[in-house]
This record gives sequence, C-alpha cells and structure tokens, in this order.
Amino acid sequence: MTVTHAPPDEAVTGYRHEAFLYSGMAEFRSGTLSFIGRAVSAGDPILVMVSAEKIGLLRQQLGAEAANVTFADMASAGGNPARIIAAWRAFVQDHAGHGAQLWGIGEPVNPERSPTELAECQLHEALLNVAFDVATPLWLLCPYDLEALTGDVIDEAHRTHPFVVRGEERQACAAFRPLDLAGPFDRPVPPRPADAEHMSFQTGDLRRVRAFVATRAGQGGLDTEAADAMVLAVNEVATNSLGHGGGRGELRAWADGRSLVFEVSDQGHITSPLVGRLRPAPEAKDGAGLWVANQLCDLVQIYSSARGTAVRVCHNI
Repeated sequence: MTVTHAPPDEAVTGYRHEAFLYSGMAEFRSGTLSFIGRAVSAGDPILVMVSAEKIGLLRQQLGAEAANVTFADMASAGGNPARIIAAWRAFVQDHAGHGAQLWGIGEPVNPERSPTELAECQLHEALLNVAFDVATPLWLLCPYDLEALTGDVIDEAHRTHPFVVRGEERQACAAFRPLDLAGPFDRPVPPRPADAEHMSFQTGDLRRVRAFVATRAGQGGLDTEAADAMVLAVNEVATNSLGHGGGRGELRAWADGRSLVFEVSDQGHITSPLVGRLRPAPEAKDGAGLWVANQLCDLVQIYSSARGTAVRVCHNI
C-alpha cells in the first residue's frame, strides 16, 4: 500500500514534543501514517518505537516505504522507561551534522504497564522536555489511546507535553507544566512493606551488601544471570550512597507479587534530571552507577529531595 503524504501544515524547526491523542487502531493508523508520510516524503530519518503488533501494522500499511523507516520494539527498547531517552539521543547523534530534520514516534504508555512502570513512563515523558536543546531538529510524537487509558493518565499526558494533537488539529497545551529542575525526583516514596528485610551499611560494607542481595535474589527465584545482575546493580547504587549520600545507607528487600525489589536509601539529594539515562563519558566521575543499574534491571525508580534519596531497583519475577 502506498501511503498518502500529507502536505506539511507548518514548518518544522527545532525540538518539538507532542502528545497524539487517538481512539482505537484506526485513528492510530491514520495519525501515525500521516506523520511518517511527511518524514518519508521529505527524505528525512524517522525512528518509530511502538509495540511489535503496531510495528507489524505500520509495516503492512507502508509496504515498500517501510524500508525508509527505522523501527524498534518498545518492549525491548523501553521496557525499562529510563532507557528510552538514550535511544532517542543515539538516533539524533547518528544523524548529527547531516542537516536533516529528524522525526520520531514513541509510545511508552500502554494499559499493560504496572502502576510503578506507568509512573516511570510519566516521569520519562516529563524528562523528555529537558533531554534535548531547543535547537535539536527532532519532532517527537507520543501516542496515547483514549479508549484504553484512564482519564488521569490522559490528564498527565497533557501536563508533560507542550503540544497536543487530535485528528488534524495541533495546538499548544494549556495544561503543560515544565519539570521542576530543582527537584526532578521530588515525589512521595511509596510505602515499604512492614516485613521488608533490612540492613544498614557504611564504608567497608559492600561485600555484605552483595551477599545480602545474592541471598535474597536466590530466595526470590531469580536465576544465576538475573541474580548476578541485581547484585551488580545494587552494589553500584550503594557505592553512590557511600560517595554522595553521607557515607552510609539503608538497604531493604521485598517481593511485591510482580517484582523483586531492592531499595537503597541515604541522605543524599539527586538534582541532575537525566542521571542514569545517558551513557556517561569515559572520563566522567559520576552517573555511571545509575546508568549500569538501568541497563541491568527491569525498572529503576528514584525518589529524591532535600530530605534524602531512595533508589529502587526491580527485577520482574
């Protein structure tokens, strides 16, 4: 099938982050194919990160023109939402210096997400607004299914996107609220189970930390590879506590029915909004620990304010 290329309704310059509101697959197909068609007709690079099912649908509709589109399965690229910004950054860097307008479609929010995953997707959407310079030539479209998602999720989409699209209408979003850069992770820490296992640690205790995690990971049913990944991830986060959180911390572990969770808390305060989301430069002294944790774990949650920090790393069970 040949896609009808919609004529551009406005010039594309700089970075633009839009929420695309649609109802059902027919509207998804129409809206995304129109967007893709604009990129393809201009000969511009476009990256589409959606579900495998939707990738199949778009490939079928695009026919031969699918060869001009880069696709990525969101379940793999963004199962942990903290990895998605790095994927967009890599896309931009791959085409740096070519003078091309870049286009992207990313749908991290879907009804299959757990409440904790959804919260991290929503944080990711807010962080996208500070992930790129205003001059970056990237037009990013984020689909939201009005039929499948609850009203509060749609409300949050309005708060995290400067622009909103519905049908053929694009407009600035009056409900948009920029991220508070003084406290990007200042949000309430969800309650911990009363029976969560616990240990305190300080300088010289990392071996005990690793042993604690290895034991709980084994008891939680993780295989050797997953258990080793959790040991390394928690070790990295605990090392951050020793270096930046007052030289001591608290480690807790529990299972929530879906995931095995390890929480490291300390008296530090994380204010860098993209920490753990961008690959640190080889010479960088900070940021590598949370980057490693995000590459190893199914979910990493950061809660941080002047009152202290809690980082939760999770592996699905």
